[in-house]
Amino acid sequence: MKMKFIGLLLASLTASSLLAQQKPLPENRMARPLSCVMNDIAKQFNVKFKYNVDTTGLVLNYAESRIRPYSLEETLQNVLSVFDFKAWPNGKNTWRIKPYEYYRRYDADGEKKIAYLNTLYSNRQEWEPRREALRKEVRERLGIDPLLAQCVDLRPILGKVRKMDGYLVQNIALEMLPGYYCCGSIYLPNNAIAKKQVAKGGRYPVIICPNGHWANGRYNEELQKRYATLARMGAICISYDLFGWGESQLQVGKEAHETSIAHVWQAMCGERLIDYALTRKDVDPTRIASNGGSGGGTHAALLAAIDDRLSACCPVVSVCSHFDGGCPCESGMPIQYSQGGTCNIEILATFAPKPVMIIGDEGDWTHTYPTIEIPYLKRIYSFYDAEEQVLSVFLPGQRHDFNTDKRQGVYDFFAAVWNLPKDNLDESKVTIETEAALQSFGSIDRMPAGACTSLDQMIDCFDEDSRQTYRVLQTQKNK
Repeated sequence: MKMKFIGLLLASLTASSLLAQQKPLPENRMARPLSCVMNDIAKQFNVKFKYNVDTTGLVLNYAESRIRPYSLEETLQNVLSVFDFKAWPNGKNTWRIKPYEYYRRYDADGEKKIAYLNTLYSNRQEWEPRREALRKEVRERLGIDPLLAQCVDLRPILGKVRKMDGYLVQNIALEMLPGYYCCGSIYLPNNAIAKKQVAKGGRYPVIICPNGHWANGRYNEELQKRYATLARMGAICISYDLFGWGESQLQVGKEAHETSIAHVWQAMCGERLIDYALTRKDVDPTRIASNGGSGGGTHAALLAAIDDRLSACCPVVSVCSHFDGGCPCESGMPIQYSQGGTCNIEILATFAPKPVMIIGDEGDWTHTYPTIEIPYLKRIYSFYDAEEQVLSVFLPGQRHDFNTDKRQGVYDFFAAVWNLPKDNLDESKVTIETEAALQSFGSIDRMPAGACTSLDQMIDCFDEDSRQTYRVLQTQKNK
């Protein structure tokens, strides 16, 4: 009791001493409306601001002290960070003021991150311990294993096979947790050239194709062309819905995609579809790859990092050093904070020395590929004397899409790593199917008995720890 009293007395004296050392704040906070401050900054630096935030009623204390007449960037940082706002270049002498985005940083931040990461390893012996630690922690932070352990036995519902020019299409609905289905379509080679040149003992390579946020999801015409053309060239392609998109939306609703569960669930779908592919007699287990664009590229890279079964990876207009993905399905779980801080391009680098292709353009966040991401990847691969395994396409003057040039890069990559015949590279032979044709069910009442009909119902299927985690996340989102 005496010792407890002495401890409390010391704590009280310490607190009193600290308070005595603090100088009192002036009663004059020199406060000004934020809108007025921003107008003055615009005049002082001869710039314009566009706003994605509401500054009405916001007041900035000690406003003048935050101005740096020699640096617009420092001034904006000092002023806007008080309100969790951030300024982004938006054309000549124009800046857009937006809410703080945890997943997006300036190009210079990416450059600094890569420079920092490069100090952590200079050879294979220094790199590999971090590589293994990253792969382990990313998987743990993703929280995928507890849910994978609850998945039901592989019981795919396969639709009728549709015969096209040089390829086949078959829909698949794979039950994950009881009553919840991952729906997609399988594109299969069906021509003599592919069979002769690509199949080994009747077994073809398989490409898992996570979907990005493209118009109409996996039913998008450009995506269908890619799946079908790769199939005509000799690779089985498996596409599947985003969480809360397509037929998944029937079960959990559209808003479910804006939750962190989407991050885990989409990775789970990729893992389980690999499990399924390996049960097929026409799949070569030594030739498994991932390929997707935008958010699908983020997930293609994530699969490559967490699953040793992959032997090639091709993310398109996605992974870089300063952007984690602008959707909870890409960055909702804190995987980028692994090992004291990482980024998507380092996560992809853990795939070394296996073949990788990254495709970027000048009009989105991948515009830094030539100066930051490609040199970084080549450096990591040089630890294995495998720089030639890093392939890249950079398209000046182009913007964020999955157009003909980007698809050509994908075809060239898989032709190189798996000897797929370019004789079959002809997108005009592809049949663009309707959304209804590519769906397994089409409506909730056509799903098997016991199918989930809400996100809450699905969360109820989780184990206790996972259920508690996502209930907390939902509560935070709703506040």
